[in-house]
Amino acid sequence: MPFLELSLTVHQSDQERVELALEEVGALSVTLLDADVDTPNERAILEPGVGETPLWGEIALQALFDVDTDRAGLVHVLTDLLPDLAPERIAFREVADQDWTRAWMDQFKPMRFGRRLWIYPWNIEPPADDADAVVVRLDPGLAFGTGTHPTTALCLEWLDGLDLDGKHVVDYGCGSGVLAIAALKLGAARVEGVDNDPQALEASRDNASRNGVAGRLALFMPEAFVSPASPHDTGARADVFVANILAGPLGELAPLFAANVRAGGALALSGILEGQASELVERYGEWFDELVVTQREDWVRISGRRR
Repeated sequence: MPFLELSLTVHQSDQERVELALEEVGALSVTLLDADVDTPNERAILEPGVGETPLWGEIALQALFDVDTDRAGLVHVLTDLLPDLAPERIAFREVADQDWTRAWMDQFKPMRFGRRLWIYPWNIEPPADDADAVVVRLDPGLAFGTGTHPTTALCLEWLDGLDLDGKHVVDYGCGSGVLAIAALKLGAARVEGVDNDPQALEASRDNASRNGVAGRLALFMPEAFVSPASPHDTGARADVFVANILAGPLGELAPLFAANVRAGGALALSGILEGQASELVERYGEWFDELVVTQREDWVRISGRRR
């Protein structure tokens, strides 16, 4: 069954009342998108902090209704509820029914990172003739992290270049679990994944099970991670620590991250825009040596070794 899609652009300050009005007139769903499509990388919102709902300055709202909904009636009711909303700002189109959370999978193709690491969507079978390939089968669902974003790609390439055999890895901001699972497939003995979104932890758990590594992956909300992983773990836990979140939280969490990396342990930070790198290099230089900045498009990765 097709749907009727209503779309309009609003300022951030108007978003809440417009969304409530759409729900009041019977919207089946409301999607928020960045209205400025020309600079998406600079305005990207990846993984907000607990309780935070960051939004773009200008927001494109897309609301779905039953296809037979009266368009003129919708415009009348919305402009009555929102007197400053001009009718010409409202657009309509019919859209076909589909599995909305999975439609993007048609565009998700196998990707290689580094020398041997491959990310495959769950609906494509990897070839059996490449004995050196390390394959992660991914069903990211609704959580961020497929490898398509430069920040994830930078971290995957970094992991592929390490000797992870027998290592203990922490993936802070694990999202879909792609970095954690890649580390396990590359030889890590165990990985701890941390995320502030329970849905992300569920996606990580499901993806780890699909890849046969769930028994070596422990998942935590941030408040649980600050305690030792077990009563016998009284020191820094990680041989390798990777955090693909955002520059602000990376700066705030630096003491926690440093405390959880063993001497000589490897660190990688991403989710950082080019102009944010120098401040973080200075911040982490308190605990880490050999800090290197690697750039892809507008994004960077900072890597180093625990002093």
